[in-house]
Amino acid sequence: MEKRELGRSGLYVRPFVFGGNVFGWTADEKTSFKLLDAFVDHGFEFVDTADVYSKWVPAHTGGESETIIGNWLKQSGKRHQIILATKVGKPMTEDKKGLSKAYITRAVEDSLKRLQTDYIDLYQSHDDDKDTPLAETLETYTDLIKQGKVRAIGASNYGADRLREALQVSKDNGFARYESLQPEYNLYDRADYEKQYESLCRENNLGVITYYSLASGFLTGKYRSENDLNKSQRGGGVKKYLNGRGYKILAALDKVAGDYNATPAAVAIAWVMARPGITGPIASATSVHQLKELSGAAELKLSGESIELLTTASNY
Repeated sequence: MEKRELGRSGLYVRPFVFGGNVFGWTADEKTSFKLLDAFVDHGFEFVDTADVYSKWVPAHTGGESETIIGNWLKQSGKRHQIILATKVGKPMTEDKKGLSKAYITRAVEDSLKRLQTDYIDLYQSHDDDKDTPLAETLETYTDLIKQGKVRAIGASNYGADRLREALQVSKDNGFARYESLQPEYNLYDRADYEKQYESLCRENNLGVITYYSLASGFLTGKYRSENDLNKSQRGGGVKKYLNGRGYKILAALDKVAGDYNATPAAVAIAWVMARPGITGPIASATSVHQLKELSGAAELKLSGESIELLTTASNY
């Protein structure tokens, strides 16, 4: 299985990223340990989480996902087998948010403690902080890299202009630069990334790790009518895809999945993997069976004809 470099970071990863948002939410600690073991056993290494996961769950305060990963790292001894990505910036509390030097310096120590490691492979700005100068944020990250606490940095939820500006600030000042972008991208949600970010990322050789790679589960094919929306906790977020274009995409996925004896989910992930400039899609799983099905996308080599069929069906 091929490895791809994440931007110019020197980090090489297989093109499938495990989304750690489920740890401590829809997957308890025991299940999370099984998933992480299976992920590594399948030959993968890239795990993505954030300090704020899973603050949205009642009675949670954030840090639950990082804590579970840290417990797994301690028990399994597999730190050297994974590339670990986490994020900073979204509000943990009213006074713990943003990308100021003071907050990042504090937040990184909290993440390292929860993760039970002394370094983070990819530390990402989870949100743009327009109240903090880009130079302050990037200089802080540069210091963390010099200290060996972080290996590379990335951006998520940045506007294209701000991302371009951040790259220029790094260049002008000799700071570490964002080596990756984490945008929403899948067969249905294509326009924003393709119009605003794709050329910017390719011109600057930025790694791209996509979230909502399965459109909140719609591209698995299990939601085909409004009656299906109660099938999971995420069903409510799928309603917007139940339209003519959505059904056209599902039909194309069914066709290609049949041709390859694969699932629609694996085909949808494989299509993202095949997009030039993409390092790897992020996808979550809550069972080992589901993980095996999704990770099989990395072995699925879609023909040019199949890619074209899917791309045409999903044109916007």
